[in-house]
Amino acid sequence: MSSPVPQTNPTAQEFTRRLGARERAVGYWVVLDAPVATERIARLGYDYVCLDAQHGLLGYSGLLAGLMAVDAGRASVGLVRVGANDPFHIGQALDAGAAGVIVPLVNTADDARRAVAAATYPPTGVRSYGPMRSGLRIGPVPAEANAAVSCLAMIETPEGLANVEEICAVPGLTGIYVGPSDLCLAVGGAFPGDPAVADEFEAALTRISAAAEAAGVAAGIHTPAGADAARRLGQGFTFATVSSDLVHLERAAADHLAAASATP
Repeated sequence: MSSPVPQTNPTAQEFTRRLGARERAVGYWVVLDAPVATERIARLGYDYVCLDAQHGLLGYSGLLAGLMAVDAGRASVGLVRVGANDPFHIGQALDAGAAGVIVPLVNTADDARRAVAAATYPPTGVRSYGPMRSGLRIGPVPAEANAAVSCLAMIETPEGLANVEEICAVPGLTGIYVGPSDLCLAVGGAFPGDPAVADEFEAALTRISAAAEAAGVAAGIHTPAGADAARRLGQGFTFATVSSDLVHLERAAADHLAAASATP
């Protein structure tokens, strides 16, 4: 039986306040255009559910439906990892109702400033006014929307790692987010999770979390499982995302097949 639905939706304002205060949060990752499945995940109690518009298998209609599904679950806020660091992608995700954006391939402080500007209305930013769905509850007054939404910069490249302290110091940035697959490649790995660069990878994570702590911003990371999320939170990260719907679907199907095929 499904768990009961909470009585009130969490708000973008409260979620962003929690991130800004470096309070712990645990989220889930969605790559499938399956709103009913997303709604069920969003009932479980994760602080946020992030829809992947960069590498995920969903277009704008799927993104919109997924954010509506998260809200219908009434236990999580919806985030979007946008496809690129530009005003169109960031503004579109926020107009669709995202409580915040995760911006990929942020390499410099200037990149971070562009992301913050795209996520905020004038005079502080360049976001175009057209909150077709978000205006129902995030804003619609521009200053209120600016204060409510989160802007998170991904640290995942050699340049981003080299500039992480300057990136974390950018005004208006809510926090940073580690893409571990790309970061592993950035420190010399031949493939994501390459054990040959495990020490270099861990050193990079230590530097990233320390930079965020020094700047007083949130530090997040993607993890393959709940136990890994707990470990990273214990190491100084303030929020962590668990795996993805596609990975868990495949894993569960494989486990059931193995059990059904076992010799009695």
